[in-house]
Amino acid sequence: MLVLVDGKTIAAEIFTEVTAAVVSLGRPVIMTAVTCAPNFETKKYLEMKKRKATAVGISLNVVELPADATTEQAIECVKALAAESDGVVVQLPLPEHIDTKAVLKAVPVEKDPDVFSYGEKRDRILPPVVGAIDVISNTHAVEWKNKRVVILGKGKLVGAPAARYARKQGARVRVYDKTNLDQSSLKTADIIVSGIGQPAFLTAAMLTAGVVVFDAGTSEDGGVLVGDAHADVAGVASLITPVPGGIGPITIAYLFKNLTLLARQ
Repeated sequence: MLVLVDGKTIAAEIFTEVTAAVVSLGRPVIMTAVTCAPNFETKKYLEMKKRKATAVGISLNVVELPADATTEQAIECVKALAAESDGVVVQLPLPEHIDTKAVLKAVPVEKDPDVFSYGEKRDRILPPVVGAIDVISNTHAVEWKNKRVVILGKGKLVGAPAARYARKQGARVRVYDKTNLDQSSLKTADIIVSGIGQPAFLTAAMLTAGVVVFDAGTSEDGGVLVGDAHADVAGVASLITPVPGGIGPITIAYLFKNLTLLARQ
């Protein structure tokens, strides 16, 4: 029987915790998102973040850098905003001419709800997408130990943190992107985490019955936000996170949960 994850319901529970945490702090909680030349998906995601932030009592300010901003200007902006905020989010992707890694490293560890902090051990705080995967796994009893896990995408938001999480859970992990995908690995996978951002990339024919699919990909198709999994994947998966309404809402809730933890510190 297919489990279609209801991300909105799970997120609502986390948002309740976040609202209580904001109230207990007794002061405004401020987060700033920095973006540059945002695409369709980024704009949609920022709109969703802003709505949810307002609902839980968080002030979310969005700063959009000009399209021709340099790496140095982006770094200066991040540092200045960090001094005025409880947390700073660099909304990816940034334009190719900007050194993304350098900009992310400019976010102070204590102001980093996305948990991009390079080389830093973070207690109690998981990257938001990983937090969403972890909550879903606990809610629906998804076992990772000794499972064959395929991660699609090597990005900083989904692929890299998901691979670290899976390995920490004791899974056997393989990581691919669109250029080096071994489809035979998909056929033997117990769990797939996809974050490549290509509409309907994963199809039922690629998979084995009973596979767990965490679809964390978002892209635009005909003006609609869609995931990496084709609709027919629901016919073979034992659990799937729909797009929209799956991992996305939980990721936002977890981001704000991290923000309140940082604000307390």
